[in-house]
Amino acid sequence: MPQGSVTGRRPGDTGEDAPPAPAIDVARLRVAIARLSRWLRRHELAGLTPTRLSALSTVDRMGPLRLGDLAAAEKIAPSTLTRLVTVLEESGYVERCPVPGDARASTLTITPAGHEVLERIREQSMILLADRLQSMTSDPLVDRAVAQLAGKLQ
Repeated sequence: MPQGSVTGRRPGDTGEDAPPAPAIDVARLRVAIARLSRWLRRHELAGLTPTRLSALSTVDRMGPLRLGDLAAAEKIAPSTLTRLVTVLEESGYVERCPVPGDARASTLTITPAGHEVLERIREQSMILLADRLQSMTSDPLVDRAVAQLAGKLQ
């Protein structure tokens, strides 16, 4: 696995025409991204753990799904998924709908309340991320990313 710093040069680039890009410490960047990701997922808005949030997002993104398809997409055991879906259903975020022609099967669909809570979480995550980025040292790339996030919030 590559470690250490990497310059922004492309293979075969002599670097004579343009100044070298600043070095990036890949290992530190990976750790920083992992910490930031955990930090953004840590809040439990509306009783949604990271696993529940992931399942709800998958149902939202992929549309009506059979439970087995959701279990495969989330890479979790069907028995675990059944408990997870029960909690989401009791919270009013998803509903089971019968499959026409197959009395034993049902699909899972997201409810308007599920859409609303996902949107609220996405907005709060963007605000948290923008705040976190603004607290970093002033860097033109960071400033540009913060400005883009701030533009999406308005």
